Amino acid sequence: MAPDGETTLDEQIALWRDYVHRQNSISDADAAELEDHLRSQVSEFTAAGLSSDEAFLIAVKRLGSLDALSHEFAREHSDRLWKQLVLAGEAGTDTAPDHHRRDLLATVVSAVVAAIAVKVPVLFGLALSGDEGFYVRSMSLFALVPLGGYFAWRRRVSWSVVAVLALLFGLGVVAANVYPLADDAHTSVLTALHLPIAMWLVVGVAYAGGDWRSGSRRMDFIRFTGEWFIYYVLIALGGGVLTAVMIGTFDAIGLEASMFAEEWLLPCGAAGAVIVAAWLVESKKSVIENMAPVLTRVFTPLFAAVLLAFLAAVIWTATGIGVDRDVLILFNAVLIVVLGLLLYAISARDGTAPPGIFDWQLLALVVCALIIDAVVLAEVASRIGEWGVSPNRVAAVGENVILLANLAWSAVLLWTFLRRRAPFAQLERWQTDYLVVYAGWAWLVVLAFPPLFDFA
Repeated sequence: MAPDGETTLDEQIALWRDYVHRQNSISDADAAELEDHLRSQVSEFTAAGLSSDEAFLIAVKRLGSLDALSHEFAREHSDRLWKQLVLAGEAGTDTAPDHHRRDLLATVVSAVVAAIAVKVPVLFGLALSGDEGFYVRSMSLFALVPLGGYFAWRRRVSWSVVAVLALLFGLGVVAANVYPLADDAHTSVLTALHLPIAMWLVVGVAYAGGDWRSGSRRMDFIRFTGEWFIYYVLIALGGGVLTAVMIGTFDAIGLEASMFAEEWLLPCGAAGAVIVAAWLVESKKSVIENMAPVLTRVFTPLFAAVLLAFLAAVIWTATGIGVDRDVLILFNAVLIVVLGLLLYAISARDGTAPPGIFDWQLLALVVCALIIDAVVLAEVASRIGEWGVSPNRVAAVGENVILLANLAWSAVLLWTFLRRRAPFAQLERWQTDYLVVYAGWAWLVVLAFPPLFDFA
């Protein structure tokens, strides 16, 4: 099969898979099994001499129990050629089992485990009010280890995958608790910033059912991450209102509730909400999947305008960018937001659609971020030459080099797509493949930087 044919087939299967995932009656495990069956059928038909398009049409038609689903899918995507096949004949019924009650029970158990994990260190004399450094480094473990277990159970992963997950989470525990890190040490701060990234990508392995090499599964996890973030922010806002109301109402009758909120409600609720948000995303895909793309469409031109204005101000005033730790964190946060907008624009886009004005806006955003990243990187390199090596400066250089490489090649791929010289799928593959780089860097900072810099 030619490369263009492979790209077209992957896009067709991705579109079919996204539609299946939006049906609440189809579990993730069933959807994955159906996709494997679909791919197997397509391979058989192409081996028999059919084109990839013909093989895909016939394979979808022969899924049998998904006739009704295929019927509605074809009606929604009426421009697809395979409408001729799947609209013909009677539509069947979908009798996929309802696992909501079992999933809800697993969610509750996982959320309770996460909430209890936050308070377990108190039994060993580690209080929230006196050992902030420990809790800052370990908070991601309290929440993400149960989340990884939740997805491992939900995806029915093999014992070998469970062993890999346990090993990776165990490394996180070692990095956060075994190293002699002082709360005010630079490497302690770097661990607190990078360990959640490393742990979140371990959760991604569980989310993908252990099939982390699959580009489509990685993209699914990227979509899940954005949707989870939206739900978590909404839960956090509601939790903030609830906490304020509780404190105010109890104060009205002379009872002090702020201590309970600080020691129990907020930390335990924050950990448990990680699981609840994940369950909501899994259960309400048809609702939430529309939110991240809408927000991306709104904020991409706004962020592009802000970054353009910032670059114009830098040129006009001839003022360099300060590179102390807080400023570096700010600019890296801006670059991460830009990367997030790029990822969710890619995840929500129909790869077969022609280039449009939004793609040009996305290119402008990426180019602006690329220039800012290069300026910040030059400033950091200059500081290293002047003041010497430190954990923060080395971490800043590494992170900005990683972001620079990603943004630079993303800009190239976007430009070639806009010039109609390459398919959009190349940009999606580049982003999903690059997740491995982020994971490798996060683990390097967490595990190697503290001993490398003498835990300073």
